[in-house]
Amino acid sequence: MTDFQWPWEYEFPPFFTLQTHEETQKRQLNVWCSLFLKYLKHLNKFRINVNESAFPLYYNESVNRRLSSDMILKILMKLQSSGHAQQLDKKGYEWLVYWHTLDEYGNMIYEWIEETGQTNTVCTLYEISSGELTNDKEFHEIDEDVLIKVLRLLEERGKCELIELDGSYGVKFL
Repeated sequence: MTDFQWPWEYEFPPFFTLQTHEETQKRQLNVWCSLFLKYLKHLNKFRINVNESAFPLYYNESVNRRLSSDMILKILMKLQSSGHAQQLDKKGYEWLVYWHTLDEYGNMIYEWIEETGQTNTVCTLYEISSGELTNDKEFHEIDEDVLIKVLRLLEERGKCELIELDGSYGVKFL
């Protein structure tokens, strides 16, 4: 894995403090949201905890700056409003973060299914997320919970049928 290229703002101490000027704050949160998505994609990480104090995304040791829990929550709520995150617990500590919206993932997966001639066939979640045919796809190694959410969305649209048997899942694409 290559080193992550942090944006210049990450080295700018005020970036870690929520700005009071409305327009500046809006831009700041947009940059943070973009940074969250890029960094988590770089790590192939979908689950985060607000309280991971040593997580480099929250703490820049070189400038001795740390995001507050409130600021992290503000960023995650903005990501949630754009369809890129979901709160997992009542206190708001555990989150799923999607690099693409569930809708975008659904479109990517269904296009791949059509391209590879797999409509009217049953696939395992492993084949979709980790199979050899998906190595170059944006959804390769997608978190299983995220994949199930995407498949449920496709199921609502009549594009697949999710099959559950003894806690394991398969999916038939229509």
